[in-house]
Amino acid sequence: MAAKAVTVQDALRTGAERLALREDLRDFAKEDAQQLLEIATGRTRVQMLAHPNACLSEEEQGRLKGLLQQRLQAVPIQYLRGSQEFYGREFLVTPDVLIPRPETEDIITAVLERIPDRHSKVRIADVGTGSGAIAITLALELPDSIVTAIDISAAALKVAKKNAVFASELNNPSLTSRVRFCRSDIFQTLEPEEQFDVIVSNPPYIPFAEGSSLHAQVRDHEPHLALFGGEDGHDIYRRLISNAQDRLCPDGFLVMETAGRTDLLKQMLCSWSDVVFRADLRGTQRVVVAVRP
Repeated sequence: MAAKAVTVQDALRTGAERLALREDLRDFAKEDAQQLLEIATGRTRVQMLAHPNACLSEEEQGRLKGLLQQRLQAVPIQYLRGSQEFYGREFLVTPDVLIPRPETEDIITAVLERIPDRHSKVRIADVGTGSGAIAITLALELPDSIVTAIDISAAALKVAKKNAVFASELNNPSLTSRVRFCRSDIFQTLEPEEQFDVIVSNPPYIPFAEGSSLHAQVRDHEPHLALFGGEDGHDIYRRLISNAQDRLCPDGFLVMETAGRTDLLKQMLCSWSDVVFRADLRGTQRVVVAVRP
């Protein structure tokens, strides 16, 4: 007997119903089902809306079933898709790297506001580069810059290097010659005298004790090395701020994601100049910019 035909609208409905069985996925079950169906079939949202009665092949049904099973285990959509958009560009992502968040784009905005001449030959370090989204974006937006992308994780650097090659082929052939990747704990393996005009970082800042309160798709699937910043969440802030003073050129500046830790960072940066906190669209003090003291 032939298998029952499954249409796009059938798949969307039953997919959303299955995902809604998990309470922490319920609010976005329909959106998730839509995205999983896009991944499974290669159809766009517009195509599915235009042809809701189109039938899925047995292969597409099998792929969708597997994707739904993984999503029900809280695997992030971005890992299932293998990519995430950041600053208008797609970046490869795997469970070895933190998924780039839209709010982290504020780091890019803060840097570009301080460098009005897009062809400045600035030297930039991205500490904890992960997927390389920040480093590569800055290298593309500032086409004469030299960027050093630093991470302690060899697996993360492997993903970042792939993203650099991908971005170079799509956007700027010179990119791979202007972005270098260094495996290092902050600046430990760099030459002692090496300095930068700009240092950026989206450091791990979640305290260990808050791990249990995170959504399962974050807690159980994103790399803990990129999430947790020690007992109080501030370990990397302390070390980075201390080391950045010696690594910045005169008038160089530091840009970090803060996630609202304003009071703490004001204390840590009390000796720095021109310290400015930038709020995101939700009003959270998302990014801090500080000039070398």
